[in-house]
Amino acid sequence: MQSYIFLDLDDTLFQTLRKCTPGTDSTALQARAFLPDGTPNSFATRKQQWLWQWLAKGFKVVPVTARDVQAFYRVNLPFQEEVVLNHGAVILDKQGVIDTVWMERMRQELPLYQEKLFALWETVEAYCHLHNGYKPRLVNDFDNTWYGVIKHSDGTEATLKKLLDEKIKPHPHILDGSLYWHINGNNLAILPRIITKENAVSYLLDSYKRQHPDVLTFGAGDSRTDAPFLALCDYALIPKNTQLFNAMVTA
Repeated sequence: MQSYIFLDLDDTLFQTLRKCTPGTDSTALQARAFLPDGTPNSFATRKQQWLWQWLAKGFKVVPVTARDVQAFYRVNLPFQEEVVLNHGAVILDKQGVIDTVWMERMRQELPLYQEKLFALWETVEAYCHLHNGYKPRLVNDFDNTWYGVIKHSDGTEATLKKLLDEKIKPHPHILDGSLYWHINGNNLAILPRIITKENAVSYLLDSYKRQHPDVLTFGAGDSRTDAPFLALCDYALIPKNTQLFNAMVTA
């Protein structure tokens, strides 16, 4: 039986030093991802290092990440299968080449949602211009603008929630379901409805099931937006003390 794991990266397989558990032995950390200048900025604990070793031996590992292609290439792990990028907007094949069928599907559907994204983004930028510390950015990859992300210099989710509650949640294109938002730590994203990890994983699952008579699937992720693609898998792996874990234990 062929086994696959659809694996979220940030805050599942590694994280920034700020997010490492207090008291973690820094000498035991291993750099996993780097800034454009080569500075390490994400690290794996001993348990995460062991987890990777275990998964790499027994599974075909398919990364499922919000990272764009350049940020993904700054992850220091030897992935060999397909890759899901940009929250599901882009899929690369095993050779790192764009999956043209998936890309064509996305490009056909994207323009209507882009107009609405840009309209909401004008509201976001106007708010950020009036309030210090906000860092809004539209994510462009493979010649397409896929979604927007906002961070804040104070690094807190609470500050981002002010923008979320005042300007994003009440916006007509959020209310009509064309766009959706996601917040986790110092990361607030606004995305077209067609861009989800779930859609991309479903597409790959269909392909794998055509290739193999029996497929065993695992999903691993830390965020609420990971839950839908985890639900497509036979088993789910959720790191302790993460957004998705805490949502489950308090439900």
